[in-house]
Amino acid sequence: MAEGRDVQWVEVTEGQVGQRVDNFLMTRIKGVPRALVYRIVRKGEVRVNKKRVKADTRLALGDMVRIPPLRLTPREAVREVSDNLRNLLAGSVLVEGRDWLVINKPAGLAVHGGSGVKIGLIEALRQVREDLDFLELVHRLDRDTSGCLLLAKSRPALLALNESLKQHRMDKRYLALVAGRWPARRDFVAARLERFELANGERRVRVDPAGKVARTRFAVREAFEKATLVEAEPVTGRTHQIRVHAAHAGHPLLGDDKYGSREGERLAAGLGLSRLFLHAAALTFPEPTSGRPVQIKAPLPDELEAVLARARRTS
Repeated sequence: MAEGRDVQWVEVTEGQVGQRVDNFLMTRIKGVPRALVYRIVRKGEVRVNKKRVKADTRLALGDMVRIPPLRLTPREAVREVSDNLRNLLAGSVLVEGRDWLVINKPAGLAVHGGSGVKIGLIEALRQVREDLDFLELVHRLDRDTSGCLLLAKSRPALLALNESLKQHRMDKRYLALVAGRWPARRDFVAARLERFELANGERRVRVDPAGKVARTRFAVREAFEKATLVEAEPVTGRTHQIRVHAAHAGHPLLGDDKYGSREGERLAAGLGLSRLFLHAAALTFPEPTSGRPVQIKAPLPDELEAVLARARRTS
């Protein structure tokens, strides 16, 4: 049977060996939502060596991948990256290695699209960095959190970095401004966390004895009259872990619209804070090839520095 002229047959190169079919397609087809990728794979429109595959099928060197022609409705299409976002991301690269890079993620930008988000950081970066055949997130940051975000530029690097994450050989440090005076004696919070959904489908996390083990170290960095700047080190990597643990300790993060308090809202307003005060300030990880430690720091954004300056003046 003759193929339509818009059908593509793409050969898998060395840098794509072992990649899942769905991730391969997300990289190759710009502007396509993941849900549509799953649909065309499920319907058999995507073939590898002329055979049907599943979304999690791993690719081998020399495999020929059939990519069908796609006609996206405006609702389905991932938004094209704007010039402003393109320039912002281009200027947000903190350090780039041969097979990894660290971005200083802006607050307010989701790391990936979906659930009403037309474009996330990973989709935007794939458009901006057309020179890369492979680009995947190693870990995630909440939409409203800024700072160090690590991405892999090859599958071997992704596997090595994921293993480092699993073996707790990756060190992540966050700066957070919390309500009240954090007691100097309390430097560790261990409370199991459980994910759940609200009636509107929004995902939340709560402390629950039946939840997953979660541990966070906290250290006071600066004390103000009614707030404290703390450094948070998540020992485990649960969703919203720092935010929920801080609230559980009685000191919710300022600017937190999910786990904050009324007092925190008043403090944030008085300090001119209009976003979540949570910033991934430092990241240390073993370089995927050499194993040598790489330490990256992301400066505190100007709007958060301004908040701290106001807090100092009022203390």
